[in-house]
Parts: sequence; structure tokens; C-alpha cells
Amino acid sequence: MSPSFNRREFLKTAALATAGVSAAWRADPAQSAGPLFDISLAEWSFNTLLFSGKMDHLDFPAAARRHGIGAIEYVNQFFMDRAQDRTYLQEMKRRADGEGVRSVLIMCDREGRIGHPDEAARMQAVENHKKWVEAAQYLGCHAVRVNGFSSGSFGDPPGDFEEEQRLVADGLHHLCAFADGFGMSVLIENHGGHSSQAEWLVGVMQRADHPRAGTLPDFGNFRIDETRTYDSYQGVEKLMPWARGVSVKPRVYDDHGGQQDLDYARMMRIVLDAGYHGYCGIEYGPEGKVDEGIRAVRDNLVRVREELAGG
Repeated sequence: MSPSFNRREFLKTAALATAGVSAAWRADPAQSAGPLFDISLAEWSFNTLLFSGKMDHLDFPAAARRHGIGAIEYVNQFFMDRAQDRTYLQEMKRRADGEGVRSVLIMCDREGRIGHPDEAARMQAVENHKKWVEAAQYLGCHAVRVNGFSSGSFGDPPGDFEEEQRLVADGLHHLCAFADGFGMSVLIENHGGHSSQAEWLVGVMQRADHPRAGTLPDFGNFRIDETRTYDSYQGVEKLMPWARGVSVKPRVYDDHGGQQDLDYARMMRIVLDAGYHGYCGIEYGPEGKVDEGIRAVRDNLVRVREELAGG
């Protein structure tokens, strides 16, 4: 760990964070007079602008505020070498606070496979993710999102169903044990391969058997491989009991390889029926029409929220 980061500063507040852990995403809005669900914005929505250099990562909070969205979900790829850079994280926090937006989570990629078949490689992947848990706690997030990969990565054919389930659950449990000391949850998103089969990911949650383990159901990520897909509505319904976040995309899959436009009312009823009332993160920004895409999803979420609230 870099000497610029003092672990004691994280642990100082970890006890409070852990003691105060409540399933805020399952709070009853009728008791708090809050909305049925909140809306956040995932940084991946701006990925084409960020990768091209047309947008700076530090400007993400201002972009969210420009769209009238008060919560943000970071992607580690856009500050990959800054997880332990205290000065940079302080600036990130200052920007978010200045815009009045809440930091919700960090989506983590490119840090190894937490279900790697080789134990040493698996434990190294767990170790690689720890700095993001620490950074997330510092920024005020409640979770990190990791990938549930074992023998392959995004886009690779999955291996043995049960063995990869066991291996991913093992890595997840180890990372959750560390994250618990920081009051952080560790979420797995359906992100291709076995993870896009709801039964597999449910099994990972059951095998991991840790209160910090959760899911991040992504409406549009139910493509298993080149030829197989999983019905998005069924997948979200099965993953919601462990959900501590939701990623909203406007296109969904059936279980025959087809895609269609999201039925917002149907999907959000599934989310709410599971008792979830937390952040639903917009993750959509088509190249050349990033702002228009974000606004369209935001407006549909606001519309269906008002409709469902009205009965």
C-alpha cells in the first residue's frame, strides 16, 4: 500500500460504517416519504468521450449534475493508477461534494479473476481489488462491483458450471471478509459467461455465504456468449434478492438471442416487488448521442416512477 494512504484513516470510520450498515436500498419509501427509487449515473455512459480524451474523469460529477442526477457510479478504468493517490481522491471527493452528488460505488475491471482456477492467482486478484475497496470507502461509496470470472474474461466461453461457481464464490468470500472492515459491500454484475445465467450467479451468492456479498443486476447484460442469451426480466427477478444496485439499459434480451426495447414499467415492478428502493444507475450513452441517450433513459425512469407511485 502506498505511504500516501494511511489505512488507519479508513479504519477510523469503518466501525461507524459497519455499525450503520442498513439495507437502505430496501427502505420503505412510505416510511421515509422518499421516491420509490433513486436515479444514479454510471460513468460508463461517457466511455467514448473518456477513452478519446474529450472528457476528463474529474468532470464526471459536473456531467451528472448537468443531467439533474444526484448520484454517481465510478469506473476504475478511468482512474486506474490513482486508487492510492490521496491527493487525486481528495480532488474527486471535492468535485462530487461541490456538485452536491453522492458517490455510490466503483465498478472494477482489469484487476484479475477473483475465481481464477489457480489459487495463488485467485488470491492475487483479491489482493488487487483491496485498494478499490479502500478508495470506495474514502469516497463515500457503499460498494465496489467486481467481475465473476474464472477460466476466462468478458466474451470468453465459460468453463465448468459448478467448478467456476465454487471458485468465484471462494474469491468473493475472501474479498468480502476484507471489505467488511471498511463497511463496504462487494457486488457481482451479470457481465457475460456464466455470470449472465441467473441461476449460476445465485449459486455464487449462496456459496459465498457472506453478508457483504451482493449482486448488481444489469438489465442489458444477459448475453452468455455468441449464441446464447438469458431472458432479462427473469434474470433480474432471480438476482434481486441479493441486489444492492441496479444498472439500467434501454435494450434487453429474451432467451432466444433476440433483443427488444426495455419495458420500463414491467422491469421496475420486478425491482420494486423485491423490496428494492435504492439507486438505479443509468448506464447508457451511444456514441455521438451520449447526452441524448442519458436524458432518454432518465426521463423514462422518472415517468415510470411517477406512474408506479400513483398506483
